[in-house]
Amino acid sequence: MRVLILGASGILGQALMREWKGDDLVGFSSRDLDIRDENKVHEAVVKLCPDWIVLAAAYTDVDGCETNQERAYGVNRDGAAKVAKAAKLTSANLLFLSSDYVFDGRKTTPYEIDDVRNPQSVYGRSKAEAEMRLQELLPQCCIARTSWLFGLGGKCFPDTILKLAANRPVLDVVSDQRGCPTYSVDLARAIIQLCRQHASGIVHVTNSGNCSWFEFAGAIVKEAGLATQVRPVSTAQMARPAPRPAYSVLSSASLWRLGIPMPTWQDALRRYRQERG
Repeated sequence: MRVLILGASGILGQALMREWKGDDLVGFSSRDLDIRDENKVHEAVVKLCPDWIVLAAAYTDVDGCETNQERAYGVNRDGAAKVAKAAKLTSANLLFLSSDYVFDGRKTTPYEIDDVRNPQSVYGRSKAEAEMRLQELLPQCCIARTSWLFGLGGKCFPDTILKLAANRPVLDVVSDQRGCPTYSVDLARAIIQLCRQHASGIVHVTNSGNCSWFEFAGAIVKEAGLATQVRPVSTAQMARPAPRPAYSVLSSASLWRLGIPMPTWQDALRRYRQERG
């Protein structure tokens, strides 16, 4: 099987390139191939003629999307549609990485795959509109929603907490946002299984269990054996340009139906710390 990874230099892309064995794998970073360039996307896909395209390339700066909407929609929605058109032309399967930000965060129970999209931020809208566009262009595509991604090779919450905790006695962390931390290695392994099963439709892919950012930070500090105090604060106290969903826990039912279990986020954090060193 030939697989094309778009966004190969990101946290997830790097994990996919490391974890994927036994298939013919080609990875393009955003510098190698800008998915906003329809001609170059078409040329690359036609030349490689992959069996699967994993679209992990995205503009993920949630606050940056608020002030740079043209880029947000150009990459996350329109770029994804250009990749889908090329996939359709070459009969390639497509797996698209989406986000918990497609939901408004007003539920108090885990979001199911068929819950109504109601994004509250530009980033969330760009991802939600991409999902809808892809389902129109390529109904058999697989949309893998994930959340709170962390891993080696880029900026992520645990890395930031560890760097801050090394120099600060106290850290203030938001306690009224709840979600599912997801380790890039575990997400990559699940994606590999999804592609090998020829999965289609929407799937929620996160590590099992959920927590607040405050609880996550506390676990990170404890795992590292640091004495830093983590204090809970509200979202209002840590105002950011883009609204965040207060509750964006994604149900694992869709993944369990495919026979793909995910480790707990606590286990994932332990392995991340070991890998990070």
